[in-house]
Amino acid sequence: MANPKVERTNLGMDSTAAWADIDHVLSDTGVPIPSETAVTEAKEWVEENQK
Repeated sequence: MANPKVERTNLGMDSTAAWADIDHVLSDTGVPIPSETAVTEAKEWVEENQK
């Protein structure tokens, strides 16, 4: 059951998230590894949108 006190907010477009462009998945842990391009774009987005 969802917590009624918690408001859901839209944090941004998922297409810009680093996990949106998965390069490969680690076989032993199942952890998705994003492509270098996705990491670079995510880093640039964070740097441009810092407060």
